[in-house]
Amino acid sequence: MTVQVVFVHGIRTSATMWRAQLAHLEERGNPAVAVDLPGHGTRRGEEFTLDEAFATIDRAVQDAATRGPVLLVGHSMGGLLCIEYVGREDPPPVAAFIAASCTSIPRGVGLAAYRFLARRFDSLPDRGLGLTNRVLDRTLPPETRPDFGAGGYAFEAQDTALASLSVLDLLASLRRIEVPLWFINGQWDQLRANEKLFVSVAREAELIVVPRTTHLVTAMRPRVFNALVDVALTTVEAAT
Repeated sequence: MTVQVVFVHGIRTSATMWRAQLAHLEERGNPAVAVDLPGHGTRRGEEFTLDEAFATIDRAVQDAATRGPVLLVGHSMGGLLCIEYVGREDPPPVAAFIAASCTSIPRGVGLAAYRFLARRFDSLPDRGLGLTNRVLDRTLPPETRPDFGAGGYAFEAQDTALASLSVLDLLASLRRIEVPLWFINGQWDQLRANEKLFVSVAREAELIVVPRTTHLVTAMRPRVFNALVDVALTTVEAAT
């Protein structure tokens, strides 16, 4: 059976950030879907809740699992949510898992500082969009730059989503994950804070650090990220 892939985006972004990966998988012959979390992308204006975020991921995974083994890929907030989802006591039908740019526990001073900065950006006349665009213009390659913000930015959902992450028990979830797991971080990713702890806790985990790359590893080095997705797919194919 052909491996199915489900992608989950990070905070403020949307399913469009995965266009380079979706195009790659179409060429490879692997069906793939990228979801929009509540309050993001096509669902902007909808309230963000953890329950609906997990339900969104679960609907996509359960649907894909009817056609073959599932590789789940999450970035940033999406990766944190997927850790909690895959690590449920009653595990979902996920054959392998990539958690990108999410090896940090979202609690305490770090989370408070992130929320403070997000609020400051949000208070700007353009909600920080001008600065965001200038940074992305300088760091993302032309092939992915249009995709990253094509679904709009979920400014309204950001603070609620950030606050909700503090209740996640990531270490307990990681201990329960029994499928192959790859942590993929950029060399200059600010969320690398707990990567060694995450790898030590998860039983089937491997850490890959992509050189000369920021938090936006999926978009900044799309060919490298696609090659790592291929590694995960090949692992699942060999097992099945």
